[in-house]
Amino acid sequence: MNAGEISSVSMIAELNPVSGSGLTPEDIVRAVKDLPCAPKVLPRLKRMLGDANSSLDEIVGLIRLDPGITARVLQTANSVYFSQSVRCSTIEMAVQRVGFAEVYDLVSYAVASQVIIRPLAVYNIEANVMWKNAVACALAAECLALRTGEDMRVAYTIGLLHGLGMVAIDEWALRNAPTLCLTSAGLPREATEQERGFFGFSQAEVGSALLRDWEFPTAMSEPLRWQYTPRASVGHVRMSSLLLAAKWLRSAVCAGRVEGFPALPEPAHLQPLGLNPGVLPGMVADVSARLDEVSSLLDLALPRTMVLGQHRFPVPPSRAA
Repeated sequence: MNAGEISSVSMIAELNPVSGSGLTPEDIVRAVKDLPCAPKVLPRLKRMLGDANSSLDEIVGLIRLDPGITARVLQTANSVYFSQSVRCSTIEMAVQRVGFAEVYDLVSYAVASQVIIRPLAVYNIEANVMWKNAVACALAAECLALRTGEDMRVAYTIGLLHGLGMVAIDEWALRNAPTLCLTSAGLPREATEQERGFFGFSQAEVGSALLRDWEFPTAMSEPLRWQYTPRASVGHVRMSSLLLAAKWLRSAVCAGRVEGFPALPEPAHLQPLGLNPGVLPGMVADVSARLDEVSSLLDLALPRTMVLGQHRFPVPPSRAA
């Protein structure tokens, strides 16, 4: 352990008012009231889009439940990418213009932009870095799902929201431990040792609890919970393993050019997917190319456009801007 790590651990020990007090991930979720509840729309929308009997009126009615999502769908439908010279003035027109095939991706983006685009003081992560990591992980998860036959919508969503627990911890710390600093040690554990030292649990468990609170299905909440130890999952090993692999690709793409590739995941973690860790470096170029397409359209300090799956959507300014 180097001097910096010793200093961080000592600080946590001095600050720690909660370790051993019985605090749970659910307590963090209950204490965090400033996060929008818009993500509740996603699992319901996924069910509707999977039901051939769902009508346009039902889908529009769901989107209308959240004014932020409504505004984002209308803005996107009136963007240059989708514009047909006639402006959309209603959600019905917007959904028809964007299309059912794209509306889930669009709403996923709108939801994530409300939750994730924020600086995390506890982790010393800038808003644009948080957003870039989320998008890179989502794109990587989507690529892996296509390769392994998993549900691409589920994979994309958990990739996009994989760091959600850090957002909740940061919000909690603003009120309860404003000088707390948690430092990532990189893959595979990131900041989990320090998180467990302070709270007794990790951001993965908090993120999973938050998704459950937002009524996401276990198919999405459990992979977040087991993203560091996928083989410990019961019933969701494959998607948990996929998320672990997607995080490796995220790190290889976002930091690999400067720091080099991180150590490959252990073969046992990817065995449920039938993947050899050696295939991951060969996927970096594909994920990187998709992220480069985003970056060529972005000023990452002030995001304006992103690619969601194969679709381009405008991105709101960072809260830090």
